[in-house]
Amino acid sequence: MNDLGVAVVIEDDADMRNLLEAVLGQAGFEVHSAADGRQGVEIVREHQANVVTLDVGLPDIDGFEVLRRIRNFSDAYVVMLTGRTEEPDVLMALHAGADDYIAKPFRPRELRARVAAMMRRPRYNAEGAQPPAAPATSAVPAAQQDTAVLRHNGLDLNRKTRSVLLRGEALGLTRSEFDLLHELLRGGGAVCTKADLVRVVRGDYYEENTYISESDERAVEVHIGNLRRKLREDPQSPRWLQTVRGVGYRLAPSKPDESN
Repeated sequence: MNDLGVAVVIEDDADMRNLLEAVLGQAGFEVHSAADGRQGVEIVREHQANVVTLDVGLPDIDGFEVLRRIRNFSDAYVVMLTGRTEEPDVLMALHAGADDYIAKPFRPRELRARVAAMMRRPRYNAEGAQPPAAPATSAVPAAQQDTAVLRHNGLDLNRKTRSVLLRGEALGLTRSEFDLLHELLRGGGAVCTKADLVRVVRGDYYEENTYISESDERAVEVHIGNLRRKLREDPQSPRWLQTVRGVGYRLAPSKPDESN
């Protein structure tokens, strides 16, 4: 196995498949590939893939169904590749559990940068996994903490183990959901714009002068919506995530009936 682990390319177009194999191989992955969805699922399972690139339009079953099947047994990072740039397709991919999406045609450098950004943020708290328990820490507001653990209204986030506990119960978050929650907790009530949060999700590839599209911001809204659902937020009285209309999001104030 190469240094970065195993990458699986699921792509029916031979030229695109060869390009993806070359890009990921040069990046340091051991690469396996499949030309259809069912074969791709089995290869991901057999080789315990770390990263998967997945075409939406496949000859047997579409990429969304392939992704759902992969998520039944794997927390591999999945990048959807699609010629469709319509917003519903992007949102469907994120709802189904994709970590990122790239529209075709794409630049090989962009794919490498996005995969590298994901790999720098290991996922210990994938859906269904049991994260390590968060160590005890003093109950102080999240903004004042300079430790690995941030606490707020009964929520404990451990940056080092990438685990989240809600009143002692482990939450299964995706990489993007964890990173967004960490950023908002770290801000301690400061407003994070949607553009700021896009950069959190996208990693180092999105610098200050990088254009942020409406689709990028809409993707952040989807991640926040999924995060709220897992937190079981009351939309009328949120305990953790407040919407700042027209701007972005911030951490909700501390509740007097909760230890921070």
